[in-house]
Amino acid sequence: MPGLKSDVVIIGGGLGGCAAALSAASLGRRVILTEETDWIGGQWTAQGVPPDEHRWIESFGCSRSYRSLRNTVRNLYKNWHPLLPDARHDPYLNPGKGWVSRICCEPKMALLALEQLLAFPQARGNLTILLNRKPIAADVDGDRVRSVTVVDLQSGRQETLEGTFFLDATELGDLLPLTKTEYVTGAESQKETGEPHAKSEADPENVQSFTWCFALSYDPDGEHLIDKPKDYDYWRHYTPHLNPPWTGRLLDWTFPKPDTLQPVVACLLPEEVLMERPICLWTYRRILCRDHYPTGALPYEVTIVNWYQNDYWGRNILDKSEGEVTTAFEEARQLSLSLLYWLQTEAPRPDGGTGYPGLFLRPDILGTADGLAKFPYIRESRRIKGVFTVTENHIGVEARRLMGLSGPEVFDDTVGVGCYRIDLHPTTAGDNYLDISAYPFQIPLGALLPIRVENLLPAAKNIATTHISNGCFRLHPVEWGIGEAAGALAAFCLEKKVLPRQVREQDGLLREFQSLLKGRGVELDWPVIGPV
Repeated sequence: MPGLKSDVVIIGGGLGGCAAALSAASLGRRVILTEETDWIGGQWTAQGVPPDEHRWIESFGCSRSYRSLRNTVRNLYKNWHPLLPDARHDPYLNPGKGWVSRICCEPKMALLALEQLLAFPQARGNLTILLNRKPIAADVDGDRVRSVTVVDLQSGRQETLEGTFFLDATELGDLLPLTKTEYVTGAESQKETGEPHAKSEADPENVQSFTWCFALSYDPDGEHLIDKPKDYDYWRHYTPHLNPPWTGRLLDWTFPKPDTLQPVVACLLPEEVLMERPICLWTYRRILCRDHYPTGALPYEVTIVNWYQNDYWGRNILDKSEGEVTTAFEEARQLSLSLLYWLQTEAPRPDGGTGYPGLFLRPDILGTADGLAKFPYIRESRRIKGVFTVTENHIGVEARRLMGLSGPEVFDDTVGVGCYRIDLHPTTAGDNYLDISAYPFQIPLGALLPIRVENLLPAAKNIATTHISNGCFRLHPVEWGIGEAAGALAAFCLEKKVLPRQVREQDGLLREFQSLLKGRGVELDWPVIGPV
């Protein structure tokens, strides 16, 4: 079995993994980065999801490297797309003019930007990227990980990766069970966490839905009907049984508004927006917009379908057999294809007709044969049992006010910042949306430290949060910030010959590490701003 050695081994090439690799490699460490698909970038690329960000992202509230990533995406469009002058000179260009994000772009453009950011470490020889690799085993000696074995999903060949530090940046926290690192899944009880929105009883099976996204264009004069999906009849008549109740059938224009759970009615196209249909799903995650181009230059706009109608909560996929996960993935794909077929054939139009047969999949946009994303959009991972756990009580507006406090908890060991509402999608146990106000928050170092294992660090959404607080720590810029801090921490510990826990416990080391982060453009604090 062939093997490779490195200072830092990062398993998982999502945004957290990429940030960790960039951070550790730029600090002079030899790094191996693996990725299960053939695209690095995770949420933004292989999963096809434009970045969910806060309203201040253009001015503050992210690191210099994340801002560089966003600017690189914009420059790719400005350098290589035939944009109109106003778009080309717009410092805040939003390629798709989607309203979910200030930078809705094609996944492959985010991929190109990431590859540019990681190009020099590879040319220098201290970063190796291995694609199509999945972790299958680990060699552990007491409280230390010695190696991780990955399998090449194309050749079937196994490789052993040895390192001094191991970072878990996988979408589901795959290294945690392999390395016997203590972790939790699902929902904690209110007795455990004291969170006002926690469940009365813990339920490890209760996790957020995931979504199999797809890219879509519209030809109003065309007919592009897909074959009827084999599960269409099931999904066409499926009515969610959630608490509080859903609004009716899942495949319908009416759905509960996440923050109030009151019914709202959506429409497909911008010209269909009416007072009684205020939500336009086409522009929601649109990633290519004709407004930026000369007439005729862009034949079809493109949108990403990551809507309320294709959230899948039928099965929990954490700690399940390969067969159970495969079944869940296929059911999620069938739901997405059924949504498309419903849109093409049965969706009511405001003009009284039914269906939009001109809708068609865009395999070229997502780099797949069928137009669906390479991997499902994962919202909730395994989470380490950490030295410190972030709860709703540290960041939730309502929870803080119940405690007689205003503003978020201030963490002395901050290693980054993030901001988003506590946004939980429907869950496998039948919980409807939980979308509540939160304060802009800091990322505490203690939440990156496992309670026992010495040389494994989480580098994605698998840090020590709860089922509730995960709702605002799972987003793109926060995952990047977690990975960036984890990669820098591994490099710092190698230089100082100390353990990560010592950095938090010894004030001098903590201040030195925080100074290192600040020098690299990592923001550790927020200005005085209000909740979101």
